[in-house]
Amino acid sequence: MLTFLTPHAPWGLSRREAVAQLGGGLGALALLATGGVGGGTAAHAEVSRGQGVQPRPPVRPGRARAVIQLFMHGGPSHVDLLDPKPELTRLDGQPPPAEVADDENRTSYLMGSPFPFARHGTSGLEFSSVLPHIAGHADDICVVRSMFTEHRNHEQAIWMANTGMTVAGRPNIGSWAAYGLGTENQNLPAYVALPDPGGLPVDGARNWSSGWLPPVYQGTAIRSEGQPVLHLNPAQPRLAAIETARFDLLRKLNGRHRAARPAELELDARMASFELAARMQLAATSALDLNDETAETQALYGLDQEVTRNYGRRCLMARRLVERGVRFVQLFMRGQPWDTHTGNTAGTRSCCEQTDRPVAGLLSDLKRRGLLDSTLVLWGGEFGRTPGAEQRDGNRQRGNEGRDHHPYGFSVWLAGGGIRGGQAYGATDDFGYRSVVNRVSTADLHATLLHLLGLEHEALSYFHNSRQERLTDVYPARVVDELLA
Repeated sequence: MLTFLTPHAPWGLSRREAVAQLGGGLGALALLATGGVGGGTAAHAEVSRGQGVQPRPPVRPGRARAVIQLFMHGGPSHVDLLDPKPELTRLDGQPPPAEVADDENRTSYLMGSPFPFARHGTSGLEFSSVLPHIAGHADDICVVRSMFTEHRNHEQAIWMANTGMTVAGRPNIGSWAAYGLGTENQNLPAYVALPDPGGLPVDGARNWSSGWLPPVYQGTAIRSEGQPVLHLNPAQPRLAAIETARFDLLRKLNGRHRAARPAELELDARMASFELAARMQLAATSALDLNDETAETQALYGLDQEVTRNYGRRCLMARRLVERGVRFVQLFMRGQPWDTHTGNTAGTRSCCEQTDRPVAGLLSDLKRRGLLDSTLVLWGGEFGRTPGAEQRDGNRQRGNEGRDHHPYGFSVWLAGGGIRGGQAYGATDDFGYRSVVNRVSTADLHATLLHLLGLEHEALSYFHNSRQERLTDVYPARVVDELLA
């Protein structure tokens, strides 16, 4: 049997192991020759080896430097919030026409929205009455009314919305952003998740997973109540000289351990996370101390009211994080509160009461601080809700109907970061059932988001499972230029 010797492994390698190592070396050479991932600079070759989140230039100037994603787990009802349908209201209570009949027979009759719509701003963009504060930013917002997705189950649709495919285990969009651009502040994570302190969202920590990208690009979950990061500071304070000596020794030991294991990218992530934790002892405490904010600013986000305090704290934290150079921040709600299978009217109103004022406060605060132009805000869930009424568990009470999952046509909205506000793009049919005009897929939305960050969705790739994998991957995708300012 043919054997090889390496400096780190004095034992023999099998022919298969040797070929694997040789292939990896040739792949690295090819990566260096082609400028690495992201389609442009040799700096991207370094990140492909999992070496960290040093800031890297975009492949071309991007309008957005950071993203705040407001993910609405469960699927908000587009026909109750962002996509007014007079015909649906006119035919309320009647059987749906054949062309919009529920293909799973889980809804019984058409159900108009109980919430009136009105035009707002100089643009006249229409919003529901349960979004009065967000509606005040009509001229900053672009509503995409023609979204569609691949699956009507929550988990698969969440994976599609966050990772680009309906299979588990792929990198989240925040991980792709950190992979392509790094972060501007080495004392804070590149990618931060802000879950609800009351509990995790559906699919838990997988919402901010880096999948098979190097683990250093995984989202860092930060708490919005109590100590933001547990165990960040030592139980017993130490002198600065002692701390420095400890870190220097650990760095040398870690480096020696890592040199003997060149293929273990998890070690890079673990060492990077420990080093980041040391730097965060001061930076995170400062970034997340909301007591620094004026009473007026805290009230702007709704911290002065019980119903909005929870979500408002996280919106304010998101602004403070992007202000300090964090690349991607995601806000999640507990469970899937927009999943209104019963009591759609009450459930939708409750979700809006919790989020409308804080989200509007975030937009106002970003704008007055000069951050909205460089920060892309994305609001939406994994799908929408059916135009037809759903009645579950024998509940036939009129007025307490729900709406079922609906992937065929729904709405999201974007603001800032190079988006042309004051417009509704695309359309569903007269009942809000199917996306029919200027249809936008999840892959199109992802391609547009990467474009605004200065990245090319076809070039930002990672070699995995013997192929170059991408966020948009197997789907045809286009940058939706009509959304851009």
